[in-house]
Amino acid sequence: MSLYEQHQPDVVLLDVEMPVMDGISALRELRKINRNVPVLMFSALTIRGAEATLDALSMGANDYVAKPGRAESIEQSMAYVQRELVPRILHWGSRFTGPTPQPQAVKPVAAEPARPVAAAPRRSAAPVDVIAIGSSTGGPNALATVLDGLPGDLSVPVLIVQHMPPVFTKLLAERLNRSSALTVLEAQDGMPIRPGEALIAPGGYHMTVATAGLERKVQLNQEPPENSCRPSVDALFRSVAQIYGANTQAVIMTGMGKDGLEGCRLLRQQNARILSQDEASCVVWGMPKAVCDAGLADRIVPLGDIHVELINAVRSGQRQRVLAPA
Repeated sequence: MSLYEQHQPDVVLLDVEMPVMDGISALRELRKINRNVPVLMFSALTIRGAEATLDALSMGANDYVAKPGRAESIEQSMAYVQRELVPRILHWGSRFTGPTPQPQAVKPVAAEPARPVAAAPRRSAAPVDVIAIGSSTGGPNALATVLDGLPGDLSVPVLIVQHMPPVFTKLLAERLNRSSALTVLEAQDGMPIRPGEALIAPGGYHMTVATAGLERKVQLNQEPPENSCRPSVDALFRSVAQIYGANTQAVIMTGMGKDGLEGCRLLRQQNARILSQDEASCVVWGMPKAVCDAGLADRIVPLGDIHVELINAVRSGQRQRVLAPA
């Protein structure tokens, strides 16, 4: 901590494995001094590295980058760092507003009232048969907030793309499963899509939906990344738009970039519902901003209200089916 106090950097990069003090311990001590400075974790693609990274994110780390795997040359490793790590350092450095004068509790984000967004006229909303969620930077904690608020007897499935590498998504699913009333699983190819279950796209694979008779199943593929991402939110949303159409409730949450924008455009054409997390509660208002700026979101709500919106949308659809004439 003496180095931090001496140099007062704009961004702190912590390795999980460090001499003298490991990354988690260093983060804990750093947050006693300053809760404002952005902290990025640089983690190996191992179970230990993934667990430590998820611990760090829950303790206040802002972002992470997985270390490059086995590369054929130093040049390849340097190219990976230049492509994946440097842009994040620049992004978080530009957001830093200076040190916190003294240690203090994290101030909760004030909730803003949900507000409609100018969008194309739509027909009356169809019943919801699936919830599709896309998230990236800040997503693990945001997903925990949303899923923890959903009931275990939710009558529709939840499909999730969270930008994360292999191993990380499996451990994230296990953690969310322990805290949520829903059954949360990392998706496997051919897995049936069932109400009351949340399936997370595995790192390194796009997750799509296919029909098998009367059943709907997950399909995984390793087609090229979209928006530099695999899994990609666009790949999931495009598939959901084709299979579920207007019966989709999409949610776009905190994340860098614009993955999900084109998928939301297709969903909008199918008259599906689209919900966006608001700027104040996002770690990074990139993906939601792209969707909102395009006029595709029906509502923009604080993170803490998303589960309420989802429950209401599902229950409204159930009432529609009950009241519909035979």
